[in-house]
Amino acid sequence: MQHTLDQLFATHCAPALAGVAPANLISLRRGDFPHLEEELRKYHQAFARRGVCFHTLCSCPRHELILVYRPQMMAQALQREGVEEMLTSCGYNLTQSMEEILAHLGERVRQGGSFPHEIGIFLGYPVEDVVGFMEHKGQNFKLCGPWKVYGDVEAAKVCFARIQKVSQKIRERIDQGNTLFQVFAVA
Repeated sequence: MQHTLDQLFATHCAPALAGVAPANLISLRRGDFPHLEEELRKYHQAFARRGVCFHTLCSCPRHELILVYRPQMMAQALQREGVEEMLTSCGYNLTQSMEEILAHLGERVRQGGSFPHEIGIFLGYPVEDVVGFMEHKGQNFKLCGPWKVYGDVEAAKVCFARIQKVSQKIRERIDQGNTLFQVFAVA
């Protein structure tokens, strides 16, 4: 069964849509959504009033990689201790605009090879967990949920529960027949 865009965004991007996370990432197959660009424009226009952006990080003939994000929360995530040092080492210039920073992230995604693990910073993951993931190559983590935890397990458990709760509530509303526009009162 093919899912609707509303269902996919509710499943994969509820935390960013609800303001619980600065961003979420979703990969959409173009073949499933022949009018994807038009639909994304509608989402972007409607949700911009709520401080949410839909940004194409990478586009290829088969897929579209979309970053659903809240610019204010993203800016705060990029100001955390240790972030500037990490991102500068990956070629980012944090004095640039958010659009330029995300353009660089998109370039890093398109370069191929391994996925740029610093993307966890943009998604709001704790710096120590992103660094731990990179250092341990995804192994030897203390807890696994929306991300792999190498640092504060108790704080991560609280965050994971909050993400699960908001995601479940939004999915339930979509399953009841509401659209994302109705759930977030942006229609």
